[in-house]
Order: sequence, then C-alpha cells, then structure tokens
Amino acid sequence: MPSVTPALALIVFVSGIAAGTTGAMLGLGGGVFLVPLLHLALGFPLRTAAAISLTTVIATSSSVSAARAGTQLINLRLGMVLEVATVAGSLLGGFTAALLSEPTLQRLFGAVTVFAGVAVFGRLNRRSVVLDASADPGPLGGRYYEEESRATVTYRIKRLPLALLASFAAGNVSSLLGVGGGVIKVPALNAWCGVPVRAAAATSAFMIGVTATGGAIIYFGRGDLPALAAAPAVLGVQLGSLAGLRLAHRAPARFLKLLLASVLFGVAVLMFLRSMQ
Repeated sequence: MPSVTPALALIVFVSGIAAGTTGAMLGLGGGVFLVPLLHLALGFPLRTAAAISLTTVIATSSSVSAARAGTQLINLRLGMVLEVATVAGSLLGGFTAALLSEPTLQRLFGAVTVFAGVAVFGRLNRRSVVLDASADPGPLGGRYYEEESRATVTYRIKRLPLALLASFAAGNVSSLLGVGGGVIKVPALNAWCGVPVRAAAATSAFMIGVTATGGAIIYFGRGDLPALAAAPAVLGVQLGSLAGLRLAHRAPARFLKLLLASVLFGVAVLMFLRSMQ
C-alpha cells in the first residue's frame, strides 16, 4: 500500500469532493468512482480501496439523511422494506462469488448499468408525480413539496417485486465489487417503479448508509481501513455532499435524470475496463 503523503491525501480529498457531490445529488454513493481511482490509479489494495469507499458512503448517507430530514423526500417505509432485500443480497454475495468470476460479474454489471442508463434517458421528459396533494399514495408511496412544481406532489409505488429484485442485486453486487448499490436502485425506482428521481435519490442515499455500515465494520476489524487515507476522503465527501444537496435542490428533474444516465454510462465503461485488467 502506498504511504499517505500530503500530496496523496490532497488527491484523495479532492476525489472525495467530486464523489460526494455526485453521490448526494443522485443517491449513488461515490464508491463506483473512488474504488477504481484508489486501486488502479493510486495503487491501494482492492480491499483497502473498498473499505475507504464504504466509509465515504456512510458519510454521504449521513449528510443527505440529516439534510433531507423533515422534507419527506426520504421514504422510510419503502426504504426499510427494500433494505431487507438489500441485506439479503449482500449476505448471499459469497454464493455469487462461487458461481461467477469477478471479470464476468463486472461485465454483467456493466451491461445492466447500460440498460438502466437507456431506461432513465428514455424518461427525460416523463414525470412520476401527481400534482394533487390529496391523492392516495398507497401503503408505500409518498408526497413531498417540490420546488420545481411549487406544489405538494404525490407518487405511488409500482412493480414492488421488481424494486425488491433490484435491491437484492444491488446488495449482492455491492458486497462483491465494493460499489454503491445506488447505481441499480435509483434507476430502477425511477424508471420502472414510479418513484420521482429526487425521492429515489434521497431514499437510496438513506439505504446505502445502512448497508455500508456493516461492511465497513468488518473491514475495520480486519485492519483494512487506514485512518490516514480514509480521513481526507470522508472530509472531501462531506464538503461535496453539501454542494451536491444545494445543486440537487435547484436543478430541474430533467437535468438530474440526464446526469444520472450519464453517470450510469460512465460506470459501465469503468466496469468493462476493470474486467479487462
């Protein structure tokens, strides 16, 4: 593992800002960018890179959850239902590792993110909200005040089994590749399950923090989490999260979907490149 010099700490800090900004805006977590950077570009062992990534995911989730408290953007009921499937997928990651090699899993994950990016891109001009505060959201739906519409909007959950399956896959892949499960959850919730992109991002940010905590504790217990490298990453993510929350609050839903689709395509490229290493 490389020694943590001031120059290296600065690089990790700046990278954390970028990852935190994107993660807070889209509910993805920054691990999908930090892990390749730390492992491939900076020479950290893969386990160490994944451990640092998980700590930044917790930081992003904490910042977003605290900032969104009281805004009703975080759908706690839906989040806890989906988290059961996510944890189950994470626990069964070992079975997937026995069935598929890591390069095969990376290529499969890249193909899934391309498909999800196309689905999100196809919904740029379509909304999942009902401009009627009195509409029934159902048992797992919700309502919140939207600045863009300047009204309280309502949404209902569609295709719950698909949301559960996507959450299971997100937990499974997260435990194997050290990436945030939000890259699967957010597009699935928004494109196919009727959740507006802002609510999907906020709910995903809440969930990924719960999922990442268990993994981070395990890595810390094994001695794979160097404090000198994790500290600048977490500080950078915290600053980036504040900026991302402000940008997400002002940005139109169409821009957030376009950014999400672009990130998904970028994730696919990174996964295909990692599979060829």
